[in-house]
Parts: sequence; structure tokens; C-alpha cells
Amino acid sequence: MANNSTSLEARKLELWYRNFQALRDISMAIPRNQITAIIGPSGCGKSSLLRCFNRMNDLIPGSRVKGEVLFDGRNIYAADVDPTEVRYRIGMVFQKPNPFPKSVFENVAFGPRVNGLADNLEEIVEHALQRAALWDEVKDRLHKSAMELSGGQQQRLCIARTLALEPEVILMDEPCSALDPVATLKIEDLMRTLAGEYSIVIVTHNMQQAARVSDMAAFMMMEQDRAGVLVEYGPTARLFTNPKDKRTEDYITGRFG
Repeated sequence: MANNSTSLEARKLELWYRNFQALRDISMAIPRNQITAIIGPSGCGKSSLLRCFNRMNDLIPGSRVKGEVLFDGRNIYAADVDPTEVRYRIGMVFQKPNPFPKSVFENVAFGPRVNGLADNLEEIVEHALQRAALWDEVKDRLHKSAMELSGGQQQRLCIARTLALEPEVILMDEPCSALDPVATLKIEDLMRTLAGEYSIVIVTHNMQQAARVSDMAAFMMMEQDRAGVLVEYGPTARLFTNPKDKRTEDYITGRFG
């Protein structure tokens, strides 16, 4: 059973895409109301691991998972668990902003409306946009197309869309990689603010970003057969200043990767 300070826990988690093993023997506990960063070289399985945390890999033909992911103490891969329900409670923000070709309002209202929460949509939309630090910028253009927003605004809109469903955990897959430095800092500030209410897991190739925003950091790399493994996991400050594994030190200091 996960304790109250743990939001998600992977136990001996393994992932295959058909005959290719993408992840091997991953065990880690994601703390509640903190930001956990997953770092490592390209192709080491960071995004695959992130998708295991809300069963997004189920959507990929030929994928299969072994081991457990506990959420509030329950294995999300148990036979009686509805993956759609999992994805509402464990939301996801993708690498490139992906607003729907609808109005700003309809983007945020979409999830609640699908879930039958149509009674107080205006309140839900405003609250989500405020928490995503976007309300002041879009309150006079709610019924204009979301596609007219800047890239950084679109990414915050996608975060608002996730928040509208009241998740407990937010997964972010390189959420700033398509953004300029100013928009990136806004997203980083927003993550720090949201960590007071949500558990956040971020995949990033930007080690400075991981050092700036995260409380915990996980370093992954590929073994010879290209399976991703967890090399080291711990408080970000320690991982970056006093790593226990030489491979972590080599990556952080730029000797490889």
C-alpha cells in the first residue's frame, strides 16, 4: 500500500512494444505535491515510462506491461481498472501544444462536458484558466479560436484543459521543448505554483530545467539491448551535486549523452 506521501509508485515495471523491451525493472515512488523530473539521453525510455503512469501505452498496438503502477495504493493495471478513469485522474500535457480547433472556452470545457459536468461550465473554465495563469490574457477572447494564441499560451491552455478535469497527478512530456525562453519560464513558474496542489512528473532533456524546477530527479539510460533502466533516483539537489552512480555524474557533466 502506498503511503500518504507517495502519489504514484512503480514496482518492477517492464514494458514491451511487440518484441522490443523498452523498459526493464523500474521501481520508484513519486512523492505527492512535488515535481519529479525524469532525465537521460534520447531513446532511453523517459517518455515510455511517463506513458506507463496513466496507461497511454495501452493505445499503442502490441504494447504490454509487466509489474505494477500503484496509484493511491491500487495497481492501475489491475483487470478491473478502467484506463479512461485513470487518465482523468492522471492528466497529461504533451511536447507540442495540441489545442483543439475550437474556441478557448470550448477547449477547456470539452473534458468536463464529456463527463456530464455541464451545470457550471463557466465557473470550471474560469477556475482552470486562472490556475494555468492564462485567465487575464484570454478572458476577453474566450470565444475566439485557440489556434490564434501564441505557442506558450497554447501550452498553458492545454494545461488548463487538463486541470479542468481535477486530476491528482499531471504528467508533462517535454512541455517546453517547442517554446521560446520567455514562454518556458512562464511554464516553469506555473509548475512550481501547481506543485502545491498536484503531483507533477516531467520528462525533460534540459538538465538546467530539471535542476531549476524539480524536487526529485530520476536518471535513466539504455542498456546494450536498448532497454531503458533507472540508474539513480533521489532528491534533485543531491543527484546534481553528489550523484552516487558514476554514469549519472558522467551524464550531468556532459561526458556522454
